[in-house]
Amino acid sequence: MENQLHQSEDNHFIPMTSVSSGKGEEIQNDVYYFTNQIVNVVYVGNPTGDWVLIDAGMPKSGPDIIASVSARFTETNKPKAIILTHGHFDHVGGIVELIEKWQVPVFAHPLEFPYLTGKLDYPEPDTSVEGGLLAKLSFLYPHKAIDIGPVLQALPSDGSIPYMPGWKWLHTPGHSPGHVSFFRPADGTLIAGDAFVTVRADSLYKVLVQKKEVNGPPRYLTTDWKAAYESVRMLEALHPETAITGHGQVMRGAALATGLRQLVDHFQDLAVPDHGKFVDPA
Repeated sequence: MENQLHQSEDNHFIPMTSVSSGKGEEIQNDVYYFTNQIVNVVYVGNPTGDWVLIDAGMPKSGPDIIASVSARFTETNKPKAIILTHGHFDHVGGIVELIEKWQVPVFAHPLEFPYLTGKLDYPEPDTSVEGGLLAKLSFLYPHKAIDIGPVLQALPSDGSIPYMPGWKWLHTPGHSPGHVSFFRPADGTLIAGDAFVTVRADSLYKVLVQKKEVNGPPRYLTTDWKAAYESVRMLEALHPETAITGHGQVMRGAALATGLRQLVDHFQDLAVPDHGKFVDPA
């Protein structure tokens, strides 16, 4: 299997960090998130039972994720699967090393498969988009396809999630074609990926200090703003009690509800950039 799995040809370490990097937080007794540099990965399952890994971090992040997993779980308790919200570089950066260590399947939405099987590269990040320094630096970010085809499987069409009883997946495109989010109705826990985030993802300062605020998806990689709005509107209608997003810190309760409502009501002003190649296509 190892010779058939490939990280992207442009996969390289990105020297970016935040005050949360290397830290983890238990949200429920079976939900824990770990911040790898500027992105979050999530562990769903009890520390002594079956569990799954959601997303796979920044480029070259395999050792950091493995160390975090070892601290959370017993040495022999590997995940049952890796489940992806989407395949952008900062969500699959360590995935080949993790697959090779654990020998587990990976589940994703079929619309992400071309980017996960070496068939299609994502569009290059938009350095021209309105936004802060991280948008201008987005030329540094990998965008080539990875190939994990031998272990890749489609999420079940009925909305269930393998090894995550009580959860359902929701198709939340816009940031990428096959982006998905995960919701547990019993306690209102939402794992949103990058459908929305809780930090201004293009602002270097706000990412560094992890200033908490509800924002639309990262501007420099979002290609369909109409779909992105519909995805945010759908997630807000769930009235989540707790949200873990791909970037930023966990948000809960009234602050989350107010932030999501404002984002839906003022999406054009708060989320959609004034200019950019995905806003004003040629």
